[in-house]
Amino acid sequence: MTQSMSTLLILGASGDLSSRLLLPALGQLLTKNPDQGLRLVGAGGEELTPAAWKATVKKSFATVAASGTAVDRLLSTTLYRTADVTRSSEMERLLGECDGPTAIYFALPPAVTVHVCDALSEITLPEGTELVLEKPFGTDEKSAVALNERLAKLVPENQIHRVDHFLGRSTVFNLLGLRFANRIFEPLWNNDHVERVDIVYDEQLGLECRSGYYDHAGALVDMIQSHLLQVMAVLAMEPPATLGAADLRDAKGIVLRATRLLGGSPKRSSRRARYTTGTIAGKKLPAYVDEDGVDPKNDTETLAEVTFEIDNWRWAGVPFTLRAGKALDDRRREIVITFKPVPHVPTGLQGLEEPTVLRIFLAPDEMSLELNINGPGDPHTLERVSLDATFGEGQLLAYGEVLEGLLDGDPSLSVRGDTAEQCWRIVAPVLAAWRTGKVPLDEYAAGTAGPSTWTPLE
Repeated sequence: MTQSMSTLLILGASGDLSSRLLLPALGQLLTKNPDQGLRLVGAGGEELTPAAWKATVKKSFATVAASGTAVDRLLSTTLYRTADVTRSSEMERLLGECDGPTAIYFALPPAVTVHVCDALSEITLPEGTELVLEKPFGTDEKSAVALNERLAKLVPENQIHRVDHFLGRSTVFNLLGLRFANRIFEPLWNNDHVERVDIVYDEQLGLECRSGYYDHAGALVDMIQSHLLQVMAVLAMEPPATLGAADLRDAKGIVLRATRLLGGSPKRSSRRARYTTGTIAGKKLPAYVDEDGVDPKNDTETLAEVTFEIDNWRWAGVPFTLRAGKALDDRRREIVITFKPVPHVPTGLQGLEEPTVLRIFLAPDEMSLELNINGPGDPHTLERVSLDATFGEGQLLAYGEVLEGLLDGDPSLSVRGDTAEQCWRIVAPVLAAWRTGKVPLDEYAAGTAGPSTWTPLE
């Protein structure tokens, strides 16, 4: 039986986020759920004819081979409206064309999102309206608090979805399953056994025409303040009683409230760099400052490393280093948990005495456990081996998982308002130090591993 009708209203529907990520994910979700009753309404400042809009949706759907009754039904009813979404009268008109409970997806820059919220405050929202926002949630802790206050006047917190696609169901559940369904890991998941944790997201891609946003954000805000702190929270949180929204989000919030810059010193616990011209996979990249739309005076970093500490019983004394960068020599997306060395190796065993290392790879989701064992030759000689496993693939793209949670009314994997504020609080000392030049902006050639002078952070 077809589910009751609801509407997804995408503001900024003519933009890249919508066509490249949202619409393909929607097509995949509808293919998986052929009984899903959903209407799609797009809105934006660009003029699009009904035929042009439908062609845009079809083209996006084709990238995931979307098909079935739900897809056909949506294509037959979808519409696009040119509108100034910062005006209350325009938003009221758009909502009047939506059927059933409506989810408003803000595929817009943060500054525009604030103005849309102000416009929505002047009208009566239909019952059951959900609001969906892309990061960044504000530009600092003060603006995040102000944004949350705006949102709270519109709908209850459980109807607000702050999207972080790094927290898709498969990634979160893989981490939870690994930790809590295996007795071998959870007893070791603490400062008695863990030496350090590194969460790394190195990309080979350069700026890729994102200067309008990235040149004002940089690697710290773009990746560490949002995505990587959220991954860290899931990795380090206490076992939740259930996988329900309240328990999961409470557990993450507790970890983030205990997180702070290691030693309180941005100079000792953070560093930044920017790429110069270089070559990656045979492709020549210009220096970041020569990319279109970049203002060199912004001193925007393209590589950031920050080491935090979690001030609680489980993790006191364990450094958590988060790193993200662009135009690097290798695509590296992983969580690295380095365990403490064994207290004693019996006399007579020779060779490697490296610590046990657990690597959890992101996209594709895989893991490896690096161990020391006796080699096939001399039994007194240790060798390094890796036990590898592949996690089950998620059924949907990351944004498909986001949309499924939205349409199911499940905010468990979205970022709660208080944790969004905490993430800004955590990085505030680093941002302040970087803006005043207290931490130097180093350089590295595109296609290298970073500045040659960098050694591991504390």
